[in-house]
Amino acid sequence: MEILSPVLEVINSLKWWQWALAALAALISGISKAGLKGIAVLVVSIFALVFGGKPSTGILLPLLMVADIVAVRYYHRHAQKEYLWKLLPWMFAGILLGVWLGKDLPEEIFKQGMAIIILISLGVMYWFDRKKESAVPQHWSFAGVMGVIAGFATMVGNLAGAFSAIYFLAMRLPKNHFIGTTAWLFLITNFFKAPFHIFVWHTITWDTLKFNMVLFPMTFLGFYLGVSLIRRIKDQHYRKIILLLTALAACLILFRS
Repeated sequence: MEILSPVLEVINSLKWWQWALAALAALISGISKAGLKGIAVLVVSIFALVFGGKPSTGILLPLLMVADIVAVRYYHRHAQKEYLWKLLPWMFAGILLGVWLGKDLPEEIFKQGMAIIILISLGVMYWFDRKKESAVPQHWSFAGVMGVIAGFATMVGNLAGAFSAIYFLAMRLPKNHFIGTTAWLFLITNFFKAPFHIFVWHTITWDTLKFNMVLFPMTFLGFYLGVSLIRRIKDQHYRKIILLLTALAACLILFRS
């Protein structure tokens, strides 16, 4: 329970600009859940700046869970369960691995390795795009590798978005199918990992939930702003935008102090 004291101390002593950063992050989290997945790393970065690495993961998670519920209600009809069930078991395995290793893994090594893997994967995807390759990866190992890494990343840092984006974009899902499938994916995985934050890492408490309650309206506002923005993006441009945002996310992870 040692982690509670510094977290609560930070919450109780937030300055106005820290509240402003937290509100901005909550807004961006809603926009991200509406479909612009790559910008989620900005939320993670802001919360880590205000609260520190590991404590911020639990403080952020309830905001993401609320946004997941809204996203599933809005996009549920577009979900492609075939691809969802291929990735989910591997993500569960990655989450359990993250619970086990997360307490002792050096943060610098984790985030640098993760960013390098994202950038390499994006390079491979860009190469396939340039070749105009229509085939999609069918071997179970592709879903396995992406799923385990995504599950580990979401437990340790709420950073699964880049890896799930790589997987679903490789499957060449259209815009709405991509958003609907990832909405269900993160709803399930975020609720799956919540008990570990409560009972194992102790990063979610009644006090942190009270803090979340103040920020929930900004998350709702961000989601509906994001939906309005997504409607203006054509399908042929959406893939390129997600690739670009994911690449920027990898760079932020790599160079974030």
